[in-house]
Amino acid sequence: MKPSLYGNNLESLNHWLSSNGHSKNQGEVLFRYLFNGEKDNIRPQFSNKMLKDLEESFSKRLPIPSSTQTAKDGTIKFLMKMEDGEEVESVLIPFYKKYTLCISSQVGCAMNCDFCYTGTMGLKRNLKAGEIVGQYMYAVKYLRSLKSNEPLPNIVMMGMGEPLHNFDEVKRALEILTHEKSYALSPRQITLSTVGYLPGLKRWHEMPPVNLALSLHSPVKEIRDQLIPVNRGYPLPEVMEVLEAVPLHHRQVITYEYLLISGLTDRDEDAHKLAKILIGKKAMINLIPFNPYPGSAYKKPSTSDVVRFKSILVSYKLMTMVRTTKGDEILAACGQLKAKTQDPLQ
Repeated sequence: MKPSLYGNNLESLNHWLSSNGHSKNQGEVLFRYLFNGEKDNIRPQFSNKMLKDLEESFSKRLPIPSSTQTAKDGTIKFLMKMEDGEEVESVLIPFYKKYTLCISSQVGCAMNCDFCYTGTMGLKRNLKAGEIVGQYMYAVKYLRSLKSNEPLPNIVMMGMGEPLHNFDEVKRALEILTHEKSYALSPRQITLSTVGYLPGLKRWHEMPPVNLALSLHSPVKEIRDQLIPVNRGYPLPEVMEVLEAVPLHHRQVITYEYLLISGLTDRDEDAHKLAKILIGKKAMINLIPFNPYPGSAYKKPSTSDVVRFKSILVSYKLMTMVRTTKGDEILAACGQLKAKTQDPLQ
């Protein structure tokens, strides 16, 4: 199977051009054309030989949806089929002025988190940079087919997979998406979420300066071990120590995602322990009421419990918000993604 043309950054594209006897001067034009040609009405004159060589060297196939589901709140979930037939899910989430695309980085996931539907799949394989970028390209084309002036969606790397477990391909994909000649996304428009996979987290300085989110989910070791098994090998205190070294701009914070599970992580004592871990840090806490999925033993907390938990954190003067659940009726909410086409009620 040929590599994806859309997995090339400008450096690798220039290297290919030089290696195949073409002018490197075409590199920037080709790179911009691949991602913005249609929108910017770019009509470059490439030689027939270069076009033939591109055709022989690369695949121009984008991931295509096996199915598309739209929830009542406007959330759109794509089951995206890759060239080898493997499938992942990506989700367009509507906000006030624009969409955010939740992108997958792996087919399945090796982290086996107990609260996450994706974890029940196991890890099938990593996605290549072109497959990650391809999810974004398809979403942009989809949105512009509905509304030609739709702004580019933000990105959250919170779909299927642990992004830092697929570090090199995710890094390249983010470099492509933020390059000034492609979509020129600001790194501030992108958030990457990790469960605390330390080998990747220790290489964070190699990433474009995107936003970082940690799935913390419990301050209690035994409970976090249960929810996030990787915590047994990479315990939270070691993760927090590495996060201390992450360079942040003066307005930038690390987001700490905290899953509220009824009777397990939503107790008053959990809120106080969480606050003591995060006091004095450049932190924003994102409370996520658990989204049930088929076969899960956990339960969603009541609204009053969510409000109470948040009020305790706010009493410590910690910036705290509650994530609004979107797309749960089509299993598109946080923790509900799994590559499947069958009826979610089965």
